[in-house]
Amino acid sequence: MNDGAAIGTAPPTDRVLDLFQGIRLTPTQRRIAHSLVQHATSAAYLSAAEVAELARVSQPSVTRFAMALGYDGYPALRRRLREITGTGSVPPTGASPGDNEMQRAIRAEAGNLHRLADQLADRDRITAAGSLLAATRPLPVLGLRAAAPLAAYFAYFAAKVHPDVRVLDSGGSLLTDRLEQARAAGATALLAIVLPRYPRESLDALHAARAAGLAVVVITDSAVSPAAEYADVTLDAAVGAQLVFDLHTAPMALSMVVLQAICDAAPAETQRRLEEFERSAAQRQLFVG
Repeated sequence: MNDGAAIGTAPPTDRVLDLFQGIRLTPTQRRIAHSLVQHATSAAYLSAAEVAELARVSQPSVTRFAMALGYDGYPALRRRLREITGTGSVPPTGASPGDNEMQRAIRAEAGNLHRLADQLADRDRITAAGSLLAATRPLPVLGLRAAAPLAAYFAYFAAKVHPDVRVLDSGGSLLTDRLEQARAAGATALLAIVLPRYPRESLDALHAARAAGLAVVVITDSAVSPAAEYADVTLDAAVGAQLVFDLHTAPMALSMVVLQAICDAAPAETQRRLEEFERSAAQRQLFVG
């Protein structure tokens, strides 16, 4: 713990994440940490009971979590949250006064994209993910429930530059079968998109993938997402939660950044496959523009 750290210009979510760096969290503690990250500015004004309700844990678990981080209790952690988020003693007002709830939701999504852009200043994780996924044959892409459309979107474009992309978008016992089949066919890595509310089957599949010897690249909404526990490379992009159903703008953008990293890892093969596709598309007159 570093109570003397400067606030700097990092976004509130990053400053809250810094509190957990280097600390091994239990599954319950990860849920609390994730809730604090999701509500980075407002969390500084929540009681221990309110945090417990958000994370769906007991109030004593919140107190033990604060002590695990090195604080005397939750009030001390809450004071630190106010310091690092720069909110002082007055709750943040959020959006512009004239905004309606839809405008606030979209402005929040713009903020999620800006934070993602800031994260990409460090390209090490993206480069590592691209190298792992460019090398695997086949390339399995896992996305269940809310993440299934994102997995299909990624796979549609990835198939233009990768010879064997396999979408795993349905659960049940067949999911493990398909993972094992991909491994037997030569797969060395898996891309998984795991978004709230984190389907249990997705986490079970990640566990099975690790047990089968696959490297795991995860696109999720937070560095303290439950899926991060199983990942060799975790790539996070925040999910918008202001409307009835979540907005996945930033995770979708991140998936295309990952695909760019795959292309960058194998530029010659990427160019060859794209040229082959364009020739085929022209012969079949697939497009009108």
